[in-house]
Amino acid sequence: LAALERQVFDFLGYQWAPILANFLHIIIVILGLFGTIQYRPRYIVVYAIWTAVWVTWNIFIICFYLEVGGLSKDSELLTFNISRHQSWWSENGPGCVRKEASMSGIKGLDNHSYISVIGCALEYRYIEVMHSSFQILIALVGFVYACYVVSVFTEEEDSFDFIGGFDPFPLYHVNEKPTNLLFKQTYLLLFPTGFSGMEGMNK
Repeated sequence: LAALERQVFDFLGYQWAPILANFLHIIIVILGLFGTIQYRPRYIVVYAIWTAVWVTWNIFIICFYLEVGGLSKDSELLTFNISRHQSWWSENGPGCVRKEASMSGIKGLDNHSYISVIGCALEYRYIEVMHSSFQILIALVGFVYACYVVSVFTEEEDSFDFIGGFDPFPLYHVNEKPTNLLFKQTYLLLFPTGFSGMEGMNK
C-alpha cells in the first residue's frame, strides 16, 4: 500500500525514474507474497535480494533531495531529462499556496507565467525524504520476514526428507518375491506333475 501511494504521487509529479522503480517494487512484492502463499522459497529469495536493491535506491533518493555528494534536487535526473517537472509535493505540500504571475512584459516569455509557492509548512524535499525513510524501514522488516519464512520452509523440507524422503525403502514399498521363488512357481504351472511325472513318461 505504501508503494502504491508513492507511485500515485510520483505519477502526478512525472518522476519517471521513481515510477519505474516503484513499478518493479510492486511486482516483486506480489511475487514474494505469491511465494509465501504457494510455498515457493525461490520467489521469497528473489524478494529478499530485491529489498537490498530497494534500500539502496531509497538511500539514493534521500541523498538526491538532501543534495549530498554533489546531487541537486533541482536537476532533471529523476525525469530522465525529458521534462523539468519536480516532485508533486513542491507545489502541493501541506500549507503551500501556489501563485502564478504573468510574464507578458518580458520579451520571449509572452504567454508564460511564473509560478511561486509560499507558506509551505514543510519543504517538499523533507516529505520525499520521509517517504524514502519509511520505505527503507518497511524493506528491512520485509527482509527479516523473508529470511524467517525461507528458514521455516527449509526446515520443513529437511524434516520431511528425514522422515522418509531419502529412505531407500519407503513405507509404501512392496516387498517383491525372490527371483528363484518366481521361477519355481512358473515351473510348477508348466509342469504340475513335477519330476515324477517326467520320470514316468521316460519309462
